[in-house]
Amino acid sequence: MAYYRSVGEVPKTRHTAFRDDHGNLRYEELMGEEGFSSDSSLLYHSGVPSAITGSEVWELGDLGTTPNHPLKPRHLRLHELLDNAPADSNAVEHRRLILGNGDVRISYGLALVDSPLYRNAVGDECVYVESGSGTVETVFGALTYRTGDYVILPRATTHRWLPAEPSRLYAIEGNSHIGPPKRYLSRYGQLLEHAPYCERDLHGPHSLVELVETHAEGEDVPVLVKHRGNGPSGLVGTRLTYATHPFDVVGWDGCLYPYTFNVEDYMPITGKVHQPPPVHQVFEGWNFVVCNFLPRKVDYHPQSIPVPYYHSNVDSDEVMFYVAGDYEARKGSGIGLGSISLHPGGYAHGPQPSAIEASIGVEYFDESAVMVDTFRPLELGEGGLAVEDPAYAWTWAGRSLG
Repeated sequence: MAYYRSVGEVPKTRHTAFRDDHGNLRYEELMGEEGFSSDSSLLYHSGVPSAITGSEVWELGDLGTTPNHPLKPRHLRLHELLDNAPADSNAVEHRRLILGNGDVRISYGLALVDSPLYRNAVGDECVYVESGSGTVETVFGALTYRTGDYVILPRATTHRWLPAEPSRLYAIEGNSHIGPPKRYLSRYGQLLEHAPYCERDLHGPHSLVELVETHAEGEDVPVLVKHRGNGPSGLVGTRLTYATHPFDVVGWDGCLYPYTFNVEDYMPITGKVHQPPPVHQVFEGWNFVVCNFLPRKVDYHPQSIPVPYYHSNVDSDEVMFYVAGDYEARKGSGIGLGSISLHPGGYAHGPQPSAIEASIGVEYFDESAVMVDTFRPLELGEGGLAVEDPAYAWTWAGRSLG
């Protein structure tokens, strides 16, 4: 996201000696994407950011997946996963894998207590806040979050989640970077007039994290790191211990940093007849896109059918997470708030038959859903398998085969 920001103290000229009031040198860290060929920021630490005193294995838990075979649509009731959430559930260690492939993983969890310091060195994270509020402290500073926020965390951003109230979090983890669709951006990176949101809707850190109350000087600091490896999922975990706190940053500037974006600031695009899913797109990663379907006026042709027409996912799997309102196309299917539907490539899907006639003449939809389309087949994680509704696949035929 090429949108310059500066927080705290930075020297007039980059890559030059920058000292504190006692003459001690600050340590400059470049955090950049694609080698030295894309967005970056420069951070200035009071301690050496590479100084580690320990390295241990961190067991990531069950990240195995099961193919969607034989092929069928799926309904997963995510809220059931929270029924037995531990009292110390946090946003990092207690995520349950729902769906995944070699490009993206979708997890779900409940944040009740503060998380450990964490760094995803595999790809960017886009975390949708289904409900709750709190703060994400990062090496760039603090972000506040609330219901309806997307929290975008660039790859290798050290951070921790501090919930002010119980928070349901829907985590989309890429093996790539995640950002606005290219068609929304000018050649210099500015969001264009036809984009459904603009820079003033993106909220980055405004202040650095204060360490006085959270860290004793000289105390070693553990950081959980998820990174690439040779495990069954291709991912492994390490607990690195640092000699100084990663949040000892006195200032930074650049175009790479975490930010939040709330769905209330998204401007839905509508038309005379039903508009296809790409008009609802909000972010993209490598081989996947993120869309949001939000309350909006719908089609204004006098004979329009506002719910989707049946469509075959020729190139993609479609995942819908239903988070608020009353989703018109799924009435009669068993899907409700907290549900996920998986409609895989190779299967033609669309609304329940009764929803088509019922939608004619409707002028407004009160619905909210987050959609992820992937261009590689999705497999089911242990969390998804644990909460599947076995009757969903047969609902278009009016049957309940289990």
